[in-house]
Amino acid sequence: TIIKAIQDKKGEGVVSLDLKKIDEAVSDFFVLCEAQSHIQLKAIADNVADEVEKECGERPFHIEYGDTWTLVDYVNVVVHVFQREQRAFYDLESLWEDAPRVEH
Repeated sequence: TIIKAIQDKKGEGVVSLDLKKIDEAVSDFFVLCEAQSHIQLKAIADNVADEVEKECGERPFHIEYGDTWTLVDYVNVVVHVFQREQRAFYDLESLWEDAPRVEH
C-alpha cells in the first residue's frame, strides 16, 4: 500500500530497507523516495497517510513535514520522502547499508 501510494504521486527512486535484523534500528522498515518539489513531497506523504488509513485502518504515529524532507512514521515502518539533494546529503542507504534493500 505504501509503495503504491508513493508511485501514484510519481515518487521516484523508491527503495525499502529491511532493518529487522539490525540491533540499532529504530524501526523494522524504512521506505525512501524522492520528490521534485516541496508540493509533490507533501502530496506523496499525504497520499501515503490517506491510502494506508483507507486500506489498512492505520494512522501514522507522527508526520514531520518539511520543505525538503518529510517523514511519515508508523513506528514499525518509517517513510522518508526527500527532495533529491537532501536524499543525497543524508544518504540513509549508506548509513543502513547492512540492511537488505529492495528497489521498487
